[in-house]
Amino acid sequence: MSLHQCIVGVPKEIKNNENRVALTPGGAGMLRMAGHQVLVEAGAGVGSGFGDDDYAKEGATLITDAAEVWARSEMIMKVKEPLPSEYGYFREGLILFTYLHLAAAKDLAEHLVSKGVTGIAYETIQLANGSLPLLTPMSEVAGRMSVQIGAHFLEKFYGGRGILLGGVPGVPPADVIILGGGIVGTNAAKMALGLGANVVIIERSADRMRALDDIFGGRLRTLMSNPHNIANAVQKADLLIGAVLIPGARAPRLVTEAMVQGMKPGAVIVDVAVDQGGSIETIDRVTTHSDPTYEKHGVLHYAVANMPGAVPRTSTLALTNVTIPYALELAGKGFSQAIAGNTPLQLGVNTCKGHVTHSAVADALSMPYMPLSALT
Repeated sequence: MSLHQCIVGVPKEIKNNENRVALTPGGAGMLRMAGHQVLVEAGAGVGSGFGDDDYAKEGATLITDAAEVWARSEMIMKVKEPLPSEYGYFREGLILFTYLHLAAAKDLAEHLVSKGVTGIAYETIQLANGSLPLLTPMSEVAGRMSVQIGAHFLEKFYGGRGILLGGVPGVPPADVIILGGGIVGTNAAKMALGLGANVVIIERSADRMRALDDIFGGRLRTLMSNPHNIANAVQKADLLIGAVLIPGARAPRLVTEAMVQGMKPGAVIVDVAVDQGGSIETIDRVTTHSDPTYEKHGVLHYAVANMPGAVPRTSTLALTNVTIPYALELAGKGFSQAIAGNTPLQLGVNTCKGHVTHSAVADALSMPYMPLSALT
């Protein structure tokens, strides 16, 4: 890869109802101004409200064939992980910069490794304070959406209990139980409280619970995460939101099938952690925006792995805001120089030169781990 110029490709997303695009026209313009070539597959931005002309005005080159975008690009920027129909585009030395969520995708990991692709995952780039800057905006979107979605499916017409989340005077509101008090959980709580629900957040960190108490001024309850507290809370839930994340690793299964069997008929589960395998035992499949729910033990399960894809305009703008600085680093310096001394970016590298280079991913997949430092 050239030190001064890189060919950056943006293919159209092909996941079910995935309307986001990896780069806004403004983001493409920033890469062009830095001296890079940007190849955008025709129609890639339409779902987010960005036409081909918008990209052309910013100096991007429109390509009609996805295969050509992949073949000509040194770095591919995507939103979601490649699907099997895209594995044939993989080649040695290609940089793939996207959400990978490999802990729940062994087949994809094996293909990336076998083809020597440098896979850099948005979701494992991590700052010194533990925050995940490229995951945060999508977690904010998904957290807020989880309550909108839950309120929708609690309606009787959609198979729910027939409950209004906020109740009305004289009628109690719904009980919303949120597993995890991070970015997703906090944003879910904001929405649920705003709609007038009773909210409980279950969290394992005492310090985080203190912070949540300060943030919400006692308007919600917090509970320490343990099997006893989880079982009791889940039994009372009208809406249960899974919001647990361990960077790079598979989500821990906190809610057992027996707990789900004890839930109220018509209760709703929205598991935001489904793209990391889900934190609820009865989340045994991934659903899509076109067929988002299934019923098990009388409880409605929503398990869509690309929730922010339903609000693509907001999501694409928020995503490009945080990915573009890293894209400029990678394109401007080349992979080796970009990661040198850049610990957050190093943590984003999941595969490199035929190896899994993120320990949590390797553990989750039972695949050999090779430290990135041994390869660069």
